[in-house]
Amino acid sequence: MGTAGNVVPVSSHQLQVSREVESLDPQPSARSGSGQETSKQKTDRQLIELLNELRVVLPGAQVLLGFLLTVPFATRFGQVSHHDRVALFICLLFTAVGTILLMAPSVYHRLRWEQGGKQDVVEVAHVMFLAGTASLAFGIAVALFLVADVLFGTAAGVVAGGVVAVVVLLSWYITPLVRGREARVRNEE
Repeated sequence: MGTAGNVVPVSSHQLQVSREVESLDPQPSARSGSGQETSKQKTDRQLIELLNELRVVLPGAQVLLGFLLTVPFATRFGQVSHHDRVALFICLLFTAVGTILLMAPSVYHRLRWEQGGKQDVVEVAHVMFLAGTASLAFGIAVALFLVADVLFGTAAGVVAGGVVAVVVLLSWYITPLVRGREARVRNEE
């Protein structure tokens, strides 16, 4: 018997989010009973998480690449030194490779569509993602070197590129690897 005091107001947005989350779980009854996900559920979850991570990273990579592709056509580019041209080319190359590698998991997944082996797709996409972010990180560091070098000289370029490289190493790689070794962190959901 319900009373007005027992009713919890729920917005239509909360209902939509709840339905979307439920629809992502391929076998909700298998999860609710044992609390453990099946191998298929784990693979499905890993693929969904990977594709969501790509949706976050890829737009930034594409914007950076698009900007870098226009730099040589700027009116003052002819005044740039030879070593800055080399830096731009290296930056452009690594950013392009990183962007391609970040796009590759979606292409790989699409080409393997309905052929089974979803765990293989997740494993290969994982490697492509990490290689892509590493390449992109190097491209970003070189881009910061280039901008600081043009504005303030080579020493400032080295400092700027180095600071960005350290921040990327700490935040993208070292922190997750170190914290992943902690039993307390691994045991948390």
